[in-house]
Parts: sequence; structure tokens; C-alpha cells
Amino acid sequence: MPYIGYKMQSLNHPAEAYYAFMQEEFIRTLQAERKQICARWEVFLRIERVNSPLANPDTLVYLFDQTLDEVFERLADPLTRRSSAQLAEVSDKNPLVAYYKAGEQALLEALIQAQAKSPTLDPKWRDTDLAKLKLVLRTIARREIVAWEGICRLEKSPRQGAPSSSN
Repeated sequence: MPYIGYKMQSLNHPAEAYYAFMQEEFIRTLQAERKQICARWEVFLRIERVNSPLANPDTLVYLFDQTLDEVFERLADPLTRRSSAQLAEVSDKNPLVAYYKAGEQALLEALIQAQAKSPTLDPKWRDTDLAKLKLVLRTIARREIVAWEGICRLEKSPRQGAPSSSN
């Protein structure tokens, strides 16, 4: 499990220190719910339409751990910033669209349930945690979906040096 920790001495205000502590608690809670998140993710993924052999949930479930590791690592990074990159047009055959849509549902569900158990949580911080989780997952999704689209474009483009079939 990756280390989670902010440098508390770098926080200038007691409220910032408290928020950093609370955010660490929510990340720990999400990590503790990892099996349940994966189970819900799989349920949501199986609801999605399978539009290609690579979109088969039996194949995609193997990506859960790697994706969750990266999500938790990025959530723990206090320097995570909003990305302005937009997702290009995506093929309806891209198996990662449904994968990340289902993952977002599962993670948001887990975060909301964890937040509901903390009645003293400031609504501003609750909303910040929710926005950060969405940002982190969507940033990872954008990177992976764009990479997949790039591979598909390479496959469709004529290869240099390929023998011509016009003979």
C-alpha cells in the first residue's frame, strides 16, 4: 500500500491541517474498501454494453488493481491540479470508456458512503474531495483512452514500407 502523508508543517492554517488529515482518512477508508469497490465496479461494468471483445468485463477486471493504485497515489498528492486537456473524439468501440465510467460510479459511491459516516465533515471539504476524486480518475481515463485511440489510429493508417497490393 503506498504511503499517504502530507507534510503537515507546510500547512499554514489549522483548517488546512485538519483538511489534510481528513483527506488522508478518506483515502484510507477508500483503500480499506478496495474489495467492495472492485466488486461494485465489476457490477457496473457488466451493466455496460460490450461493444468489442476487448470490452469484455472478464478481461477488464484485471485492470482494477493497477487503476486503483494510481488513483490512490494521485489522491494523496496535494499538488494534483486541474487538467485542461479535453478528450478527443472517442470511438464507440473503445473498451476503456465503459471501464472508466463504471469505475467512476464505484469510486464515487464508496466516497459518498464514507463521507456520510462523518457528520462533522465541512460541506466545502466534502465537495472538494468529490471533485478531486473525479478529476484524478478522469485524468487517468483521458490518458488511457487517448492512448488507446492512438493505437487504433496507427492500426488503421497505411504502414510505411508495407508491400503494395496493386501488382
